[in-house]
Amino acid sequence: MRWWLAIVSTPILLVAFRPADDNVFEISRNLDVFTTLFRELMIYYVDPTEPQELVTTGINAMLESLDPYTQFIPESEADDYRFMTTGQYGGIGALIGQREGDVIITDPYEGYPAQKAGLMSGDIIKAIDGKSVKGKEYDDVSKMLKGQPQTTISITVLSPGTNQEITRTLQREEIQIKNVPYFGLMENSVGYIRLSGFTDDAGREVKDAVQDLKKKGAKGIILDVRSNPGGLLNEAVNVVNVFVDRGQEVVSTRGKMKEWDKTYKALNASIDTKIPLAVLVNSNAASASEIVSGALQDLDRAIVIGQRTFGKGLVQTTRPLSYNAQLKITTAKYYIPSGRCIQALDYAHRKADGSVVKVADSLVNEFKTSQGRKVYDGGGIAPDYTTEIPVYSSISQSLASHYMFFDYATEYRIKNPAIGPAKTFRLSDEDYNRFVSWLDGKEYDYVTDSEKKLEDFKAKAEKEKYFAQISKDYETLAASLRHDKKSDLQLHKAEIKELLENEIVSRYYFQNGRIENSFDSDTEVKLAVKALSNPAVYTAIFNRTYKD
Repeated sequence: MRWWLAIVSTPILLVAFRPADDNVFEISRNLDVFTTLFRELMIYYVDPTEPQELVTTGINAMLESLDPYTQFIPESEADDYRFMTTGQYGGIGALIGQREGDVIITDPYEGYPAQKAGLMSGDIIKAIDGKSVKGKEYDDVSKMLKGQPQTTISITVLSPGTNQEITRTLQREEIQIKNVPYFGLMENSVGYIRLSGFTDDAGREVKDAVQDLKKKGAKGIILDVRSNPGGLLNEAVNVVNVFVDRGQEVVSTRGKMKEWDKTYKALNASIDTKIPLAVLVNSNAASASEIVSGALQDLDRAIVIGQRTFGKGLVQTTRPLSYNAQLKITTAKYYIPSGRCIQALDYAHRKADGSVVKVADSLVNEFKTSQGRKVYDGGGIAPDYTTEIPVYSSISQSLASHYMFFDYATEYRIKNPAIGPAKTFRLSDEDYNRFVSWLDGKEYDYVTDSEKKLEDFKAKAEKEKYFAQISKDYETLAASLRHDKKSDLQLHKAEIKELLENEIVSRYYFQNGRIENSFDSDTEVKLAVKALSNPAVYTAIFNRTYKD
């Protein structure tokens, strides 16, 4: 096992544990107290106790007092952690979910055993290797599906629309989740790359995608890291290296162990240092995604479009423990080329109640990019052009949470063996009306934001004893706000159609289809295409003067 891999990792150096002299006694004393306390519990506690459970609880509570990224990884979870850093596991290649006591297949991966065996979204898993999964939790079923590549597994499913159980025999494969699940050429010769992870080979995958897109005539590149939670630090460096010269500093790390402080530079020849580049970000882009977007912004190599990123400027390293356990521990902070650290939360200075505070505005510092543009630390990467966070209507959220989009797409696939290309697939008004009719009698109740705020107002008025005076006016207003599903389905028709089309497309074209189908309604993608096709727009966004 390669112990040096970690989430935004640094190489581990074998150095001795060297606490400060004045801490040696405190460490020894507290370890002795813990040992004697544990022994007394085991001997005298009135009810039976589980030693491993007690110790794990104690370890986790201790680590939670530090930050959410310092974690204990017991041997039993080693495979899950390995998947986080390599993207590899042995299995059937499908996402599963739990619904009303059943475990269902939600998304088979194209080209892997589940999809090749004909398993589809919506299939209910009834048994694995002849053993019923009734009453089992999602995690238990997931473990049963995983195993060594080249081993066989039989899965019994109940497929929607058939009302009969079918057993399929599959051979597990090594499943490699790609860091770049999709890339392609869009309008105006703009290339698009979705980067969803930073496991092994992320840099190579981006490099290959850029080379392919350039061969097809790409004159600009969109690098989409939205909702990418991060991964390996060295792969973030490799991704940036695709667009900057060899020798360019990308990121540096600094922590308590000064021997581990390191500056990471681009080591390889770049693919293209001139091609216009736009990076798409949002509030769920974190860690390695912020190194990439922040470094390219600091080096004035790209424009950044979207919403402010998460703000994780901490580096974790994996350390081996006894009995094949591991400790993922925060060992440093990272600093991008301008010198800023974008960590948003100050875990070292909590409030009296234990809550974590954001870096105060008064402590935020100004830095400069290569060309003198102002950037700031202490709160993620602020885009060069900020877009609004998409907010879906209450009815759309309810339809999604009650599986209405999912179920209708499953039925649509059964009735329609094929559809047009994912990019251009659209439902007609007649198709939409069929969906509306299909919803009749189905339960998907919801409360609108206006109704929630009116209820809050009522509660406050009652508390302050004013409600009796305004009760009639309240009832009149409540009646006028009370939602009507039929009218809401028409009021939010465009939004609902987009979500339904995206779900239907996934039944035929899987994850790549979802991405392609979303382009026409994607605000950030459309703006990036416009900027990369128009130097004046690109320059205005770069200078932060663009007005849409």
